[in-house]
Amino acid sequence: MPASSSEAVRIAVLADSDTRWKWGALTARRITAADAPGAESEPTGFVLRGRATPTARQLAETGASTAAPREVTGAEFLREVRDAEARGERYDVVVLALVGGTVRAVLQGLADLGLDRRPVVVTGYVGVVYEKLADGLLLRHGADVVLANSRHDADRFRAVYEGVGAGAESVVEAALPFLGGAPYRPEAGRDTLVFAAQPSVPVTRAERAYVLERLVRHARLHPGREVLLKLRSKPGEHTTHLEEHPYQRLVRDLDPPANFRLVYGHMGEVLDRTDLLVTVSSTAALEALHRRIPTAVLTDCGVREVNGNHHFIGSGLLTSFDRLDRGEAPEPDEAWLARQGVASEGGYDSAFDAARERVAALLARPGLPPISPYYTAETAPGYLPGILARHRLDVSAPPVRDSGLRRIVREAARGAYRHGVQRVAPVVRRLGEL
Repeated sequence: MPASSSEAVRIAVLADSDTRWKWGALTARRITAADAPGAESEPTGFVLRGRATPTARQLAETGASTAAPREVTGAEFLREVRDAEARGERYDVVVLALVGGTVRAVLQGLADLGLDRRPVVVTGYVGVVYEKLADGLLLRHGADVVLANSRHDADRFRAVYEGVGAGAESVVEAALPFLGGAPYRPEAGRDTLVFAAQPSVPVTRAERAYVLERLVRHARLHPGREVLLKLRSKPGEHTTHLEEHPYQRLVRDLDPPANFRLVYGHMGEVLDRTDLLVTVSSTAALEALHRRIPTAVLTDCGVREVNGNHHFIGSGLLTSFDRLDRGEAPEPDEAWLARQGVASEGGYDSAFDAARERVAALLARPGLPPISPYYTAETAPGYLPGILARHRLDVSAPPVRDSGLRRIVREAARGAYRHGVQRVAPVVRRLGEL
């Protein structure tokens, strides 16, 4: 245990996608006293090997860290936590930037390690929580800190935990760790609309083709405006969610004008030149609003839970392509912004104070209590065993040597899987509809 706030705090971040790595690495820095003399908040990074394992390009584009995280299995990560203690290099804090089921499995694995002193466990959500609220939260219960990205989320999180009789003291209000950047300033001669794409919203090919066609039509209607389609992944790459109908392929059926382009890169850098951010429900909307960039949330495919844009009800941001084509721009509701953790008028620097204080208080204790999740063999005997079995976190099994041949075989298997999801599966579904 660090003897004082001036000692280095060793942090490990385990993530399962590029976006969660970004959230986890940035969160790790914000929840430790990085301004204390001698304090060290640069985390040691790990990405979980699986279907959504990000490529080196995707990890670099997050801008979350100059050091690339190491690819591991869940069991390998737990072995590293155990062996680090044996080396005298114990991790003080572990940030789990993972889906709920994986968080619960790793919590079990950490509890089973029997460490002399376990690390403080922190988890949370990478963006807007618009689905599986109860399920995701209860799977995360047992972590020492469950971060909420806004006052709105903190209230909901505590209501769920208290409503099932679980302790809610782990819920701490914070904010999205990647908000920031220079406030919006219009620039003479610049007129740029950016559409922030999402891999699974909207979900159907017809809806995604519609959105793409409307973007192209908007570019034609406004030849003096640059229309950018901001993409998170290239074909064959995966993010947090599978993308069965990449816009890169759909655009081949169109003949877009010269002022329409596909772009990649760090979202913050794209926002530096954005005059209007348009999306269905991307967290990029909150990044833009934080910087006071005009923002629009589309209703064209409906205001539906499956689209996630129901989260923006009351925001004043809901609009349609027809209105955007006419030059209309929504005005955000200030009360809604305040409840969503968008501190566009200041206060963001203090958004993580409560989280830092809780982590520091836990680190200062002579010992931490056992990890006590809500889901146990008693409360969820028909649910929990399946979750734990899927992850197979057997730390006692000998590690498999990751040879060059093994890496090649693994990449080939990933490629085959992605080809099946993105090419074969849609064809099979279309044949089934005949």
